[in-house]
Amino acid sequence: MNTASPRLVTVGDNCLDVYLTKDFMTVGGNALNVAVQWRRLGWPARYFGAVGNDPEGDMLLAEVTRFGLSAADVERRPGGTAVTLLREESGDRKFLLESFGVGESYMPAAALYQEIAAADWVHLGTNANPDLVRRLVDARAPFSIDVSTAHLALPLSGVPLVFASGPEDENEPVEPLLDALRQAGAQQVVLTCGRRGAFFHDGDAIRHVAAVPIDVVDTCGAGDSFIASFLAALIGEKRVPAEALDQATTAAAQTCLHLGGFPQPPRPIPGWLLGKYADYIDRKEE
Repeated sequence: MNTASPRLVTVGDNCLDVYLTKDFMTVGGNALNVAVQWRRLGWPARYFGAVGNDPEGDMLLAEVTRFGLSAADVERRPGGTAVTLLREESGDRKFLLESFGVGESYMPAAALYQEIAAADWVHLGTNANPDLVRRLVDARAPFSIDVSTAHLALPLSGVPLVFASGPEDENEPVEPLLDALRQAGAQQVVLTCGRRGAFFHDGDAIRHVAAVPIDVVDTCGAGDSFIASFLAALIGEKRVPAEALDQATTAAAQTCLHLGGFPQPPRPIPGWLLGKYADYIDRKEE
């Protein structure tokens, strides 16, 4: 990659996804997944977030560095690292626990914020800090947010680009949600709608791209791969939106062919982690 490559930064969530019925764990989180996918595409990305001073944090930092991201950009704070406990029932994932840990509403330290604000594009992961959103808007920074299904939970006025999860049912119109996000102040909106494909509203027109049909192994992180590829094409390669949508849809489909939000060896769940959450797991199983 040449020296003219854009500086791409993600900020926010990370987690350990613990699949109790399969007895393995993967590392994920929207912001971390997007940064890893950018690195896999060859872009000089950075990831900023927080983990706790616990063994779970050690595991996450090991994965951060494995893909060339800097552990120095990840703050270690007193408290726990984000953990998600999942069970699979009839092919569907059931979330027993979503603990956001010290990364919840993450606000970077002042020195790290200066690095973030200097980037050519910033992507904020899910559960972003509202004050950080306002600060980036006030600074006129080029950035995006993944609001997932919490469509209007954050202040969106002046946000350049919003990613959101939309309806998979083809009988449910997407225009009301696109309009609601635009009326809330988002300048451009992308809706990812699973098997239905994705929609992009740039303020003038709505574009649609169909999903790539595949035999799904795991949908975890597919939306994050979509975001990473879309932004890499649009911002890094200066592609037109239609081309960016096509590339992003293909990337999302490829992610569904393996476990986890990016290719990684599944880790066995250590006994100490099961013990740490034993009371919670037992209560959920009663």
